[in-house]
Amino acid sequence: MVDLSSDLGFIKLKNPVITASGTFGYAEEFQDFFNLDILGAFVLKGIYKDPKPGNSPPRIHETASGLLNSIGLPGPGAKELQKIVKKIHKLTKTPIIINVCGDTDEEYIEVAEIFDKMDEVTMLELNISCPNIKMGGKCPAQDEKHTYKLVNQIKHITSKPLIVKLSPNVNDISSIAISAEEGGADCISLVNTFLGMAVDLDSKKPVFKNLFAGLSGPAIKPLALKLIWEVVQSVHIPVIGIGGIFSGKDVLEFILTGASAVQIGTINIVEPSASVRIIKEIEDIMIKSNIKSLDEIKGKLKI
Repeated sequence: MVDLSSDLGFIKLKNPVITASGTFGYAEEFQDFFNLDILGAFVLKGIYKDPKPGNSPPRIHETASGLLNSIGLPGPGAKELQKIVKKIHKLTKTPIIINVCGDTDEEYIEVAEIFDKMDEVTMLELNISCPNIKMGGKCPAQDEKHTYKLVNQIKHITSKPLIVKLSPNVNDISSIAISAEEGGADCISLVNTFLGMAVDLDSKKPVFKNLFAGLSGPAIKPLALKLIWEVVQSVHIPVIGIGGIFSGKDVLEFILTGASAVQIGTINIVEPSASVRIIKEIEDIMIKSNIKSLDEIKGKLKI
């Protein structure tokens, strides 16, 4: 027997596997593939206060080792998501995380207030890092002062643990992470997608109308690990690692680098039941390597 539990300080998860926002819908879509109770937690698709149509097609483009997406966060709005959350909560005891979005600081605050009042919601993930909404990927997570201000405002109006999701599209991600921590973040999640671009040779035009899109998948794993390492050295709060995780071995590499838990994303799109396989692979590797708990290797990378 091995201990797969992951301690984030404010909550102990049964295992370190969390499904990432934007790749797991509203959870109910995955019921036919596996029992949601197997997960450590899941993050619902990012939500704004009002319904959003998202970006116009094309929205995704496959690359040699990853996926470019310019989906643009379509969604039903906070009022409708409240109904969905109540429905999902009846189906599973797995912690539900709401990915909070906003076009303005005021909207972020309004959405956070709405879901802070729901007992069915365990945590909030403040998504200040979306790269595929506006050309150039401008977002609060690209500015230290804006990050501090927004996180601090949200922290003052919520009683729930606050995860802050960071963008890799910055010059110094550690300084942004420190600002988030100083603003009151209970946890950091990173990385969101890297800005990328695709062009069509026949039309001689960019594939995406927004020009840039977010790159995810195996291609970004080495880049994500580097940024995880940097942030873990810079903050005193737990870090959730994201980026190109497709196997149990990948998960353990992120834990070794210092992450307390992980989020899996793109693999959910190509293999809806991947979580089941990944959790089993983690357990198998730990047994084979005589690792009794994740704490034995967490942050134990030899430098």
